[in-house]
Amino acid sequence: MPELTYKEQTDLNNVEKIREHLRELPKFCTEYFRSLEIRKSTNTRKNYAYDLGVFFYFLKSENPYFKDRDIRTIPIDTMDLITSMDIEEYLSFLESYRKDGKLYTNHEEGKARKLSSLKSFYDYYYKKGLLKTNPTRMVDVPKIKSKNIIRLDPDEIAMLLDKAESGEKLSGRQLSMHERTKVRDTAILTLLLGTGIRVSECVGLDMSDVDFNANAVRVIRKGGNEALVYFGDEVEHALKTYIDEERSQLKPREGSEHALFISLEGTRISTRSIERLVKKYSRLVTTVKKITPHKLRSTYGTALYRETGDIYLVADALGHKDVNTTKKHYAAIDEDKRRSAANAVKLREE
Repeated sequence: MPELTYKEQTDLNNVEKIREHLRELPKFCTEYFRSLEIRKSTNTRKNYAYDLGVFFYFLKSENPYFKDRDIRTIPIDTMDLITSMDIEEYLSFLESYRKDGKLYTNHEEGKARKLSSLKSFYDYYYKKGLLKTNPTRMVDVPKIKSKNIIRLDPDEIAMLLDKAESGEKLSGRQLSMHERTKVRDTAILTLLLGTGIRVSECVGLDMSDVDFNANAVRVIRKGGNEALVYFGDEVEHALKTYIDEERSQLKPREGSEHALFISLEGTRISTRSIERLVKKYSRLVTTVKKITPHKLRSTYGTALYRETGDIYLVADALGHKDVNTTKKHYAAIDEDKRRSAANAVKLREE
């Protein structure tokens, strides 16, 4: 049996998780999730299943009507009993609740996502004529406050890469591991900063996805689309150094033979591991900015926009389906340009 690609394995894991969630949801939910298969990724479907699980947990624990009922066996028409006020109560519940002894919290983004999942769920059954009401359409989406984009300045980028190479200021315990990971870590950071790819796209890279003839990596974007992302000389040097000096000497475990980036355990590096290494090195550079792999992506997008002024190029490079997403995130740069232009025109000679 041929080895599964990273995406294929991820999809299989997601499908298993969806089935696990479905076992705790009402039986009629199966039809809804079957309808999603042709238009939503496995990751999106997994998130929907999780979100619906939270909603039915809310009904079971907070709504007297559902308290003594087995959620898995309730009929579809029971959902017509839910009102818009129940949905608003659910959004309030999401702010802070306990389940299995663990505390869960949601900010406005989390509430908005869970409401979106619930709207999709209700829309399906309402359009099919299986429900007479759709209370989710009478509830306002939580207002998400705009946030400043956190990014690294050029000098901070240089410092970050220098720290990854040298290990300067790392603790004794961190230094003992650094010698074994510095080439790999530097390659990962350089790739993220030099291409703006997502951490999930970085994790999913195989050796065969790197093309030094074209100086490009093949990534699987959100939604499963394949794309070529081009890189410059610095990324080329970092990747070649890693592949020649380290990766070619490794013997990964079964199932990770083709992965580009390998963990110390011999398996494909995980998203969590990359998040940890970004956090480790960025703390040596700045304690004010909370840097994550996504912030490195923002750093790349900002640099590219400042150099080119082409928002459509930035959207394409970052894999944004809607250029308005890109405009929303990088509008602040235009504001900087407008502010600097205020003194560009001289009205009198000094």
